[in-house]
Amino acid sequence: MSLCDLAPACIRAISPYQPGKPISELAREMGLPEEGIVKLASNENPLGMSPLARQAALAALDDISRYPDGNGFVLKKALSERFGVDMNAIVLGNGSNDVLELAARAFLEPGTSAVYSQYAFAVYPLAIQAAGAHGSQVPARDYAHDPGAMIAAIGSDTRMLFIANPNNPTGTLMEPGTVHTLLKSVPSDVVVVLDEAYTEYLPPELRSDPLPLLKEFPNLIVSRTFSKAYGLAGLRVGYALAAPDVADMLNRVRQPFNVNNVALAAAAAALGDDAFLAESYVANRRGMEQLVHGVKRLGLEYIPSHGNFLTVRVGDAARINLALLKQGVIVRPIGAYGLPEHLRVSVGLESENARFLEALEKCL
Repeated sequence: MSLCDLAPACIRAISPYQPGKPISELAREMGLPEEGIVKLASNENPLGMSPLARQAALAALDDISRYPDGNGFVLKKALSERFGVDMNAIVLGNGSNDVLELAARAFLEPGTSAVYSQYAFAVYPLAIQAAGAHGSQVPARDYAHDPGAMIAAIGSDTRMLFIANPNNPTGTLMEPGTVHTLLKSVPSDVVVVLDEAYTEYLPPELRSDPLPLLKEFPNLIVSRTFSKAYGLAGLRVGYALAAPDVADMLNRVRQPFNVNNVALAAAAAALGDDAFLAESYVANRRGMEQLVHGVKRLGLEYIPSHGNFLTVRVGDAARINLALLKQGVIVRPIGAYGLPEHLRVSVGLESENARFLEALEKCL
């Protein structure tokens, strides 16, 4: 008997999450110079990080020998003031990925189930499976969440419902009114995780206001991140907003120092840099227009996106992806999501988007 046989069956059955290919890895594989490689695979902010966040991160290095504030007071205070919620309604995570897993660990166990949509973020089924629960995948409608079908999928053993809004990797959106209607239809004993990792890229009229939702629905957890529009992907900072008793459950399974000193300082500063956030929003809108115009010119189908990425149907996506890699362009194949003919490309700088479109045309 292998020692691994002692691990729970639900853990042995997990297929680990596959992140986007790093630039250094492609350089080694293809013998390419790193400076010539364009990475548009991981939905990172092409503008980098907020200047205010950079200053705060550098200053925080002076205390790197000290443990972080396990309660994250400064960042929680900034989030509390921004959203009008109590500090005890906030849970900090090592990226929003951590928050999603905390929710699953806190409320799921063997014999329970959780509902999520087809084509939704790959971490949902992984978190569900790691908790020993059963995942119920609901067929998508036009690549998007089907609210009615998701409600219908809730059974007597259902403890959690995951909603990605906007959704990754399809970029589809459930508008605020539809979200509210869905929440009203969910039983009060089912926890709803509303994953809004890309909400800062939405026009203001399409963004949800978490405060009234949390007041009306005590079974709601809103998950957000500093990895996307705020440009702090490498520091890993996310957070959840929830009713205080729900937040308390997440904090019970959270590691005491899950967010480091530098990340805490940078995130608090980034939250106050409205100018950088506005610049990132505008740059994304322009970059999205560039990509959409380019793929239309190439005669390709795409899924209209509300995030900072575009999913494009290219046919033999594995072949096209390999051809792009050989040209030093990294995008994201999403066959694992059940979309073997599609590639997801992040919005980059104007020059990076142009490089991708040029390389894609050669592949086609």
